[in-house]
Amino acid sequence: MANLIYSAIASLDGYVEDTEGKFEWAAPDDEVFAFVNELERPIGTYLYGRRMYETMVYWETVSTADQRPVFRDFAEIWRAAEKVVYSRTLQTVSSARRRIERDFDIEEVRRLKETSGPDITIGGAHLAGQAIRAGLVDECHLFLTPIVIGAGKPALPEDVRTPLELMGERRFASGVVHLHYRVSVDCSFI
Repeated sequence: MANLIYSAIASLDGYVEDTEGKFEWAAPDDEVFAFVNELERPIGTYLYGRRMYETMVYWETVSTADQRPVFRDFAEIWRAAEKVVYSRTLQTVSSARRRIERDFDIEEVRRLKETSGPDITIGGAHLAGQAIRAGLVDECHLFLTPIVIGAGKPALPEDVRTPLELMGERRFASGVVHLHYRVSVDCSFI
């Protein structure tokens, strides 16, 4: 059975985007990027909402010829995985190994977890929030960036309470801290 993993790069105060939808401040340096690549390497499927997919599809066609090795490595990892995009507005998606689903179906994701060998990641705070509320997320990888932005899109849902078990941590030279948690199945709504 595959794990469903939510990974996010967030500000220290817990936001993945500022109030203008920007996140340049979250760009990982090579050390963090290499670590992310190792986390992503065993992933077989990415679950995305429309906005996260539109951000990530960049990796499908970007030229990697003159790029840093960590950049090229991530592009290869991303291109090799399956993608499921949840959107009611997209008619087509422009990457290989992908499909569109109109609605986030909790039971379908449960079946995917049961039948998938490689782990699955869920990208985008809104979609991940739905999966956390449904008790589907098994692990969280949070990369806290040394910046406070004050407001924006929260990395985690605001209306859920669930115990987390710290599985690992790592500090990077840039000041980024990685926290790896196992999510409890004992989830409640606030």
